[in-house]
Amino acid sequence: MTLDSAAVAQYLADHPRFFEEHAGLLGEVKLSSPLTGKAVSLQERQMEVMRAKYNALELRMAELMRVASDNTVILNRFHAWHLALLKSSGGAAMARDLVDGLVTHFGVPQATLRLWNVAPEHSEAWFAAGVAEDARLFASSLRAPYCGPNKDFEAVRWLADAEGVRSTVLLPLTSEGVTFGLLVMGSPDAERFSPVMATDFLVQLGQSASAALAHLRG
Repeated sequence: MTLDSAAVAQYLADHPRFFEEHAGLLGEVKLSSPLTGKAVSLQERQMEVMRAKYNALELRMAELMRVASDNTVILNRFHAWHLALLKSSGGAAMARDLVDGLVTHFGVPQATLRLWNVAPEHSEAWFAAGVAEDARLFASSLRAPYCGPNKDFEAVRWLADAEGVRSTVLLPLTSEGVTFGLLVMGSPDAERFSPVMATDFLVQLGQSASAALAHLRG
């Protein structure tokens, strides 16, 4: 009777004591090692498999530690930014403190914002400068932060060095379901703000900025 490999594998699975009863085979059975290409014993091959699994676990653990470290850095920066907002004198100064905080605590190369329908006392402020209707409609259409290449957005032109911006973040500012502004960040590095980046943090940042600036609305 000829046994195929599946039948042999099933037999060994059904008889877990086989190699205990035939221990000599462990040294006699030779397998080809994918690491060296040489013939090795069953025991040696098993050790290679275990080492590979161990190395994979080590790499996974290192990745988890890296992510945890990155998250800690972001959390600390977020905390420092929030403290700066709490220390702000409020009013129109809040907008400047918020933008400066992004540059200082997050290392954002450039940042600015625009608000519309602001209270009369803020109508001449820098953040209330004219915004085209298309830009307002675009901001209102955003259901999530835009994070990616600069596609010649009008909002990017609000930045001091708009010509050098290759990647950008656009965060709609909303209050009670109404969009009343847009927060803009820009970088000369095309990979700084990438479409593959997770946006959970940016959503939270936008929510914090919206809450801090909502009192400037008319």
